[in-house]
Amino acid sequence: MVERRPLWTFFTHAVLLLGLVVTIFPIYVALVASSHDTTTLIAGVPMTFGTHFFDNYARVILEGTAAPGAAPVGPMLINSAVMALGIAVGKIVISILSAFAVVYFRFPLRMVCFWLIFATLMLPVEVRILPTYEVIADLSMLNTHVGLIVPLIASATATFLFRQFFMTVPNELVEAARIDGAGPLRFFKDVLLPLSRTNMAALFVILFLYGWNQYLWPLLVTTDESMYTIVMGIKRMIAVGDDVVEWNLAMAAAILAMLPPVAVVVIMQRLFVKGLVEVEK
Repeated sequence: MVERRPLWTFFTHAVLLLGLVVTIFPIYVALVASSHDTTTLIAGVPMTFGTHFFDNYARVILEGTAAPGAAPVGPMLINSAVMALGIAVGKIVISILSAFAVVYFRFPLRMVCFWLIFATLMLPVEVRILPTYEVIADLSMLNTHVGLIVPLIASATATFLFRQFFMTVPNELVEAARIDGAGPLRFFKDVLLPLSRTNMAALFVILFLYGWNQYLWPLLVTTDESMYTIVMGIKRMIAVGDDVVEWNLAMAAAILAMLPPVAVVVIMQRLFVKGLVEVEK
């Protein structure tokens, strides 16, 4: 029986509402700022919506701003989506195959290979960025989607998580698949992939956000405006030197940059939660 404590319930709800306000208020300010003109925002951000909402969004999507290098946001959103999807799908595919090989195949130095993969957690992109850039440049992958995606698709964390999950799969399933005449690939496709659905969904959300928010690597490998990502674009909109920053357009770009990750989280929320908290498969 759950004991009811009105005072404690009120306190917890008050804390939740306070956290919600702290989280939502900056987004509300950005949304309001994106509906005004630049002149209005110089004096301060009003708390009510203006009349330039659709004009600002149409301009930032199709034309960009007057800041140097501030290209239209439309192509940037496409580049960011391609990069995020490529990184998320690539990491999941490579990691699940790597974990499958480590768990279900016996070959020399099997665990050495796994721990070498796991040791790369200590080498983030920032540490190996110079040799990685040199390889991409030598392969003529600068200013390409392949150059944005390939160096970031290996994931020791995802490999470790899939390995730990595969080790919990009962051996009876493996034996039953062998009795039915299923080979390794059929066992992987018909048994392991369905069981890993929630894990893949949870990892997809996390890895999509990781790829979408990348800034340093796209900054290095892209010099063509047509290959800019949305995170780079927002930075260039506010780096104008002595000129007046068009905060209304920058805030509009920020709101647009937030929509795809929010949509991914909302659409996959149920599978994402299951993948994080579900114990029995």
